[in-house]
Amino acid sequence: MHDLRTVTEQAPAKLNLALHVRHRRPDGYHELETLFAFVEHGDTVRVVPAETDSFTLDGPFAPVLAAEGDNLVTRAATRFREAFGGGAHSIALEKRLPVASGIGGGSADAAATLRALAALHGIAPEDTRLFAIADALGSDVPACLLGRTALGRGRGEQLAPVAGLSGMPVLLVNPGVAVSTAAVFRGWDGVDRGPIGSGDLLDVARGGRNDLEPPARALAPAIDAVLAALAVQEGVLLARMSGSGATCFALFDTQTARDAAAATLAGRDWWLAATRLR
Repeated sequence: MHDLRTVTEQAPAKLNLALHVRHRRPDGYHELETLFAFVEHGDTVRVVPAETDSFTLDGPFAPVLAAEGDNLVTRAATRFREAFGGGAHSIALEKRLPVASGIGGGSADAAATLRALAALHGIAPEDTRLFAIADALGSDVPACLLGRTALGRGRGEQLAPVAGLSGMPVLLVNPGVAVSTAAVFRGWDGVDRGPIGSGDLLDVARGGRNDLEPPARALAPAIDAVLAALAVQEGVLLARMSGSGATCFALFDTQTARDAAAATLAGRDWWLAATRLR
């Protein structure tokens, strides 16, 4: 939503319904096949033209991000101006997603910033230059810029939209630990366990896996307890870790089942978000 001078964009959390690591490439990246999906819960980015650039942070996870210094939002804004012009902007980020948690928080924020700036300056959201900027910012940023269920290949930037499961109830759970994406990839055992299948999205997701789950669990054993707790809840269709962790998700057959699971797990020292697929 936006008026002539302000644009507000949602930055929904990204899920990897399945993530298959096929091989390590000569450039140091890994060749992936992944099913991207997005939920309704996420961060919010607000952009306003200004005399000088400014960036402000708010929300429950703002202190964590502020401590990191450099962030993808300001880098996205800089790259946009280099490509399209547009002058200075005041950018405000409401940070509701945990940092370094496998649900694309920083990537989603960067993508939302690009969408907001594009809307403000009359750039079509499908402009290939936007996706080039997104690709340069990070492997998940193009998927977050597209913002819909898709099969990702390459580093995740080669995207083929697929029919989603809009409205399906989801519970996100993070045990309160941050894990290094680079460390998790280094821990991958190098075994190609085969491609993602084809067909109905839920069946394909359930028949898939997350190859980063074992190394992430080795680095952060707290993930074990989250997955075990999710797996035994009533109405769970799929429970898995997202991305490189440590956030896990469960898809539920009903909202009632999801809410009951959220109530059951709320007593633990975990971050929870009851939401739905977009």
